[in-house]
Amino acid sequence: MHRFVLLACLLLPALLLPRAAAAETVLNVYNWSDYIDPAVIARFEAQTGIRIRYDVYDSLETLEGKLSAGRSGYDIVVPTSEPTFARLVRAGALQPLDRARIPNWRNLDPALMQRVAATDPGNRFGAIYLWGTVGLGVRLDRVRALWPEAPLTGGLDLLLKPENAARLASCGLAVIDSATDVLPSVLAWLGKDPNSADPADLRAAEQALLAIRPHLRAIPGSGAMLDMLASGEICAALTYSGDVIQAAARAREAGKGVELRYLVPPGGAHLWFDMLAVPADAPNPAAAFAFIDFLLQPEIMAAITSKVRYPNAVPASRPLVAEAVREDPNVYPPEAALAHAFVPGTPAQGAERLRSRLWNRFRTGR
Repeated sequence: MHRFVLLACLLLPALLLPRAAAAETVLNVYNWSDYIDPAVIARFEAQTGIRIRYDVYDSLETLEGKLSAGRSGYDIVVPTSEPTFARLVRAGALQPLDRARIPNWRNLDPALMQRVAATDPGNRFGAIYLWGTVGLGVRLDRVRALWPEAPLTGGLDLLLKPENAARLASCGLAVIDSATDVLPSVLAWLGKDPNSADPADLRAAEQALLAIRPHLRAIPGSGAMLDMLASGEICAALTYSGDVIQAAARAREAGKGVELRYLVPPGGAHLWFDMLAVPADAPNPAAAFAFIDFLLQPEIMAAITSKVRYPNAVPASRPLVAEAVREDPNVYPPEAALAHAFVPGTPAQGAERLRSRLWNRFRTGR
């Protein structure tokens, strides 16, 4: 008898283990690199018992390719509103958000949500996570050493004028590897419509990029760009605002004399929004809605903005953001700057093909 009891005691854990493993809820998140406070993930897991599997990408093209193939296995993705999020909405690749399961939706800024409503009528498929602009990151100490009179108020002139790029090439120049985020800014710099599908306008943008291509040290993804800026490997880069602001903070912590500044194009910057979205075939949408609701709490969004130095769309979070971040006009641009900013639309298919071929020629330098 005692042997049967002993055997049952030995077998019971083995019988229960598969059931316990099967009951574990896993949330699969696919987000930009360096784009969340790890403490937020730990807090969500502790509060809900849901385990997060967190993967990262460093370009919109990578994200879109993964989702377009179908069955990505992700429950949460963070595409930029234009054009990736817009294309995914039109392709039926995302599912509507269940607002009943996201009561903290009420915390979102209606004015900012209206900015993405053209892409997502009624804001059915996405909530703004973080946002920012595209501009110029400059290592001031190196630029001033090479060129004391460098035009630091002329927006993208410092990089996009070939004679300026040639003058600064020795200290390292870079352009973020994203046609989606670079071409609208180049078109605007040329005085053209950022959404232009005119082949002549796109040729002009290509010529402008090819003119500086010999002077570039790199065309990196976002993660690599951040590292190159923080280490001082490059002195001027066309990239995301938060990359520069994060890199500047890292450089200050390292204490090696790398001084970075973010320059917003004075004529109007490319404004973008990264959206919390749920793929149509998400394996666990209920956990995804719970995570979105968790993120939209003011104290949680404040922690994320304080960590990654990108602004969020929850106004009640701002007083809770670290003061150095909250008061930085590069993180939270003045209203006047936002009024002049543009949100690019989604190129038509023909224009998209032209842009893709243009970008490939730019990357290869021919």
